[in-house]
Amino acid sequence: MSAKKSHRFYGHGIPGVKAEDLGGRLIVVEGADGSGRSTQIAELVNWLETSGRPTVQVGLKRSTLVSEELEKAQDGNVLSRTTLSLFYATDFADQLENIILPALRAGFIVLADRYIYTLMARDMVRGMDESWLKNLYGIAPVPDAVFYLTVEPEELVQRNLSKKATLDYWESGMDLGLSRDVFDSFLKYQGAMGEAFRQLQKTYEFEIIDANRSVNSVNKELRKKINVVLEAA
Repeated sequence: MSAKKSHRFYGHGIPGVKAEDLGGRLIVVEGADGSGRSTQIAELVNWLETSGRPTVQVGLKRSTLVSEELEKAQDGNVLSRTTLSLFYATDFADQLENIILPALRAGFIVLADRYIYTLMARDMVRGMDESWLKNLYGIAPVPDAVFYLTVEPEELVQRNLSKKATLDYWESGMDLGLSRDVFDSFLKYQGAMGEAFRQLQKTYEFEIIDANRSVNSVNKELRKKINVVLEAA
């Protein structure tokens, strides 16, 4: 892997962690459930590892510290917006300290199946202060590339129903009281999430990828863009 400029943090970072020691690459794929995000991650991991590039995966609710507790709490559908926000922030911080930073120090490619942008967008839709969120996630390293897969809300409904035969309570924004009908709530919530991502894109300048296409077409575009990142000096 070629040499590159050291990473930096969005804010204050983590005490004792030097950005210049983080020599790996951090690549993020964002998108709603049904955007094809997880499928693309799996394809990318296979592509990277078969080409001899060691890769580590991270994502939401994968922390050994709080993931099980968060899953149980969400099942009850009673979490307040602040509790939900801090649960996810803790999940991210634990993975950052124990997986992301060690992997970057070792020169690995870290593929993130969503990152702080989803967490911030969810919180913004629920009325949390954006400046408070930016400070909260000031510990996050700036990725080498971020790709946001966009799919029309109506298409997301069909994809989620074909995959799970139901719509997720939280991904439908049912806690927000947008509508008593889960389908209507899902469309309104995903529309609001899309707007929050567009707002964040102005600040964080991630790339928006049209995912209303075939898996193969989207993957070819992602590989091309990631190759540019990996070959950059």
